[in-house]
Amino acid sequence: MVQGFLQIALFCAILVAVAPFMGAYMARVFSDERVILTPVLAPVERSLYRLFRLGAGGVPVEQDWKAYARSLVVVSVLFVLLLYVILRTQGIHPFNPEGFRSGTWDVSFNTASSFLTNTNWQFYGGETTMSYFSQMAGLAVQNFVSAAVGIAVLVALIRGIAARHGRGSLGNFYKDLTRIILYILVPLSVLATVVLVSQGVVQTLGGTVGGIARGPVASQEAIKMLGTNGGGFFSVNSAYPFENPTAFSNAFEMFLILLIPASLPFTFGRMVGNRRQGWTIFGAMSFLFVVSVVVVYLAELHGTPAQHLAGLDTGHVGGSTGGNLEGKEQRFGIASSSLFTAITTVVSCGAVNTAFESLTGLGGLVPMVNLGYSESVFGGVGTGLYMMLLFVLLAVFVGGLMVGRTPEYLGKKLEPKDVKLVSIGALFTALIVLVLTALALSTKYGGPSIHASGPQGFSETFYAYLSQANNNGSALAGYTGYLQPNAPGNAGAHGVSFADLMGGFAMLFGRFVPILAVLAVAGGLARKKVSPAGLGTMRTDTPTFGVLLVGVVVLIGALTFLPAFLLGPIVQSLTTNLF
Repeated sequence: MVQGFLQIALFCAILVAVAPFMGAYMARVFSDERVILTPVLAPVERSLYRLFRLGAGGVPVEQDWKAYARSLVVVSVLFVLLLYVILRTQGIHPFNPEGFRSGTWDVSFNTASSFLTNTNWQFYGGETTMSYFSQMAGLAVQNFVSAAVGIAVLVALIRGIAARHGRGSLGNFYKDLTRIILYILVPLSVLATVVLVSQGVVQTLGGTVGGIARGPVASQEAIKMLGTNGGGFFSVNSAYPFENPTAFSNAFEMFLILLIPASLPFTFGRMVGNRRQGWTIFGAMSFLFVVSVVVVYLAELHGTPAQHLAGLDTGHVGGSTGGNLEGKEQRFGIASSSLFTAITTVVSCGAVNTAFESLTGLGGLVPMVNLGYSESVFGGVGTGLYMMLLFVLLAVFVGGLMVGRTPEYLGKKLEPKDVKLVSIGALFTALIVLVLTALALSTKYGGPSIHASGPQGFSETFYAYLSQANNNGSALAGYTGYLQPNAPGNAGAHGVSFADLMGGFAMLFGRFVPILAVLAVAGGLARKKVSPAGLGTMRTDTPTFGVLLVGVVVLIGALTFLPAFLLGPIVQSLTTNLF
């Protein structure tokens, strides 16, 4: 146990040491300041602006929130159509050594929606379904774009909060998208790919050898982790040695997942001119993250009821042996598996190195609770911090009610319209989850996808929509949307249309309704004048506010989903063996 906690502590220490520097770098990128890559990439950047005719003389024009949102929607529609066409024409692709046909129309819709929204939910196995061209030109490209869109929305919100002139402009979406991809995602992905290849992650265009699937894995693995996408080249994701071969690659992949989400609070602090604000938000996120790691680790160390009934003593074992090792890679052990589980669910990544359905009842509750936070605890790249900032504004509103003052944040007074938009952004995803879970469980249409009974069947169904609506992509397995009787390949395959379509709609609405709400909030804040702080102004850069923020996040997540948690993992824990 001690060794396992030391591994977790070392990982967290490295992350805390690196995040402020990465945050400073990104703040300079978003503020158009010179960075180390400027001499190399600035000519490319200017050429792209001229090529796409972004503003007079290749200088992108400023946009208000409505223009920014329109640009985002246009780009998203074009990319989802392009991805759908790629998936539906797979039979004529180059780089298709196995000769895979296209999947069915409904699973193609689900997959296109999934990668557009940074969810990467997969009803299919990548190595048995997708051509190399689909993996590279379709899925990997969208991994870059969807990640950049999330960061761009965050940048727009930060500008709205930090604006002092009251003109209402949020920057230019196309410029933000370009700079994020050029200066952040591509350089880091190249470096990450080199590191992963050095560890043995496969990178080849050669086909299957001796029945063993291969492909251009490392390049997709890098952006899969860095962009908090999570969709694996192989069906078993980062539990497969070709995606995650060594203990170092496992730690490195976890670091990639958290690198940008953990650094963005420091970017925020610099851009609003108050670094303490960034540390306060980072502290609240870190507290909830550490709690989730500790709970899942202790639960998995304790073992399962079956082990206890068999008389196996698992309470005093180390972090790498004993305990509940079902569904885990022994080369990673319980500590690294638990850490990976917590990371991938507080961050909307969904990559996994262990089978969630094999977790103990209490351990399986942790990923659900993490998703219940609505991506606010680190979350996806960009997505996590803008969702947390919505909770910050809610906490400011609650604090203002408690002291009897008009709520304000960094000198911007929050009006009823702002609070309504914040509430929509923070609560809309939960509404989708609960409605679709109820439909799947109470109608005949969800039946073909549900194979387990009792609390487990409920948990698998609930988790499927919780994961998709929160753009995470991890699964408890068991909830099916695509059947391939002749795998590998798509011959004779058929989708479960209800699961595919409802999941696709959950991902689309769960992504874009909060985005539009966030941009509307950003536009409203950008038009406000800054009011000077007074004696009664509630400070938002103190530990006290951090505690209030944690309370708001936990209460909203717990109160919204507590009945569902009770019907699933909590029932399993209470009726077997708690902890």
